Amino acid sequence: MLVSLHVKNLALIDETEVYFGNGLNIMTGETGAGKSIIIGSVNLALGAKADREMIRTGADYALVELVFQVEKEEQLARIRQMELPIEDDGTIILQRRIMAGKSICKVGGETVSAKQVKALAEILIDIHGQHEHQSLLSSAKQLEILDDYSGESLFEKKKLLKDCYEQYKEVEKQLLSNDMDEETRKREVSLAEFEAAEIEEAKLIPGEDEDLQKSYQKLINGQKIQEAMSISHQMSGYDNGGAGDAIGRAIKEIRSIVSFDEALQEFEKQLLDIDSLLNDYNRAAADYLSEAGFDAKLLNQVEKRLDVINHLKSKYGNSIEDILEYYEKLQEKLEMYQNYDEYRQKLQQKENELKTELLKLCDEVSSIRKSSAASLADSMKKALVDLNFIDVEFEIRLDSSEDRIGADGYDRTDFMISTNPGEELRALSQVASGGELSRIMLALKTVLADKDEIETLIFDEIDTGISGKTAWKVSEKMGILGQKHQLICITHLPQIAAMADTHLLIEKTLKDERTITQIYELDENKSIEELARMLGGAEITENVINNAKEMKDLAAKSKQY
Repeated sequence: MLVSLHVKNLALIDETEVYFGNGLNIMTGETGAGKSIIIGSVNLALGAKADREMIRTGADYALVELVFQVEKEEQLARIRQMELPIEDDGTIILQRRIMAGKSICKVGGETVSAKQVKALAEILIDIHGQHEHQSLLSSAKQLEILDDYSGESLFEKKKLLKDCYEQYKEVEKQLLSNDMDEETRKREVSLAEFEAAEIEEAKLIPGEDEDLQKSYQKLINGQKIQEAMSISHQMSGYDNGGAGDAIGRAIKEIRSIVSFDEALQEFEKQLLDIDSLLNDYNRAAADYLSEAGFDAKLLNQVEKRLDVINHLKSKYGNSIEDILEYYEKLQEKLEMYQNYDEYRQKLQQKENELKTELLKLCDEVSSIRKSSAASLADSMKKALVDLNFIDVEFEIRLDSSEDRIGADGYDRTDFMISTNPGEELRALSQVASGGELSRIMLALKTVLADKDEIETLIFDEIDTGISGKTAWKVSEKMGILGQKHQLICITHLPQIAAMADTHLLIEKTLKDERTITQIYELDENKSIEELARMLGGAEITENVINNAKEMKDLAAKSKQY
């Protein structure tokens, strides 16, 4: 659930923090108080487009921070798969800082991309506004809703269907890419044979290039190496004032006094160890120098071999391993061309087999959908009646066509509705108004509540185009949905506000001669006063207050059923 929202320097907001509760969170306020800014700030934190005009005048940046508490194991597992930081208790802190020309998103203090934020948002929260209501008119969205309702049995079949479809498309792609005439095939064979022969002639050995590069560096720097090693050997030697000579004298001096103090024996031992190590080094250095020397012939051989390898790398891959892998593919290609008719026949046979399997899976998926469609339509009709669609008819039609085969099957979905007696069923896009779409979306969310993993739902403009009894029906439905989800809703209707488990007031005030938007949680009495304001006109009378109290009582009773 969404625990809190912290906003600073955004539009009319100086700085405010709001804590959300379980169940139904209602936000109300006068027109122009800044209700849209609150929902807008949530959208900004979740990756919506931002620009510098949003930053409050005089500020260098705007800040939005959301704190979520995640308890469902399915959600936690998906978030961990994204490798995003999450507290042991399931707390996730999502922050966005908006500055002129750029913005920075962070999750748990770790900077993340906008793409990661949007992916996280899809797990944590579902925001419904007019745009989301309009998406109901899309056949693709309707199919997605039906599939969500169908549940695990369809999910497993769709995974098999998707895998089969991808295999089918790959075989189809191979058939198309290798469809060539005899002349083209001869040219391809000639090129493949040339490239294979060039690689074969090189007789490449994995890792050879790295060894050659080391040898080349040693050879090209041979003179410098020899000079440095000669000086090192001389300075560590036992004549001409070398380190060995100095250590020998030191040993001689310490031995002349060691009998006077047992503690000096340890010093003698250390000098002897040093002398032994230095002697070993000096002999090894002498051996190295005796074998070292500039070998022009070897350098030339190494350079030529590197030239051959680098030439092949420029054509066939960045490493010897890549070149050898390319060579293997050339062999497969040549084998294919040598047995071209047989190869094409096998591909065609595989395509036919996959097409048969694909159609079988499409049919199985379609059957599950048809069964679920009848159940969903029945549940939707009941939910719509509860939302004051009195004489409503609702039907889900599926049209299956092999011409539409895809990763999701071959079905097209149409949600059909009739809201008046005697009217024919028509597609949502032909009959549903904005207010009706809001209610249909709410009905869907109520029906899908048990299947929806997302805990937090935000409804923006859910009350568009409704009033009176319909508004009360919507309010009751939101109360039911709030029993299984956290709901956050902006409304201007008292019927919906009365159902609030947490009632938040958004208001515009003056601070230091500047307009600011603030948000407060209302207690029971203040909530009744706000309902009275929403119910009343210019003057809030005692009767209006009593009406507000009655509305709150009715809402409380409806939650008990």
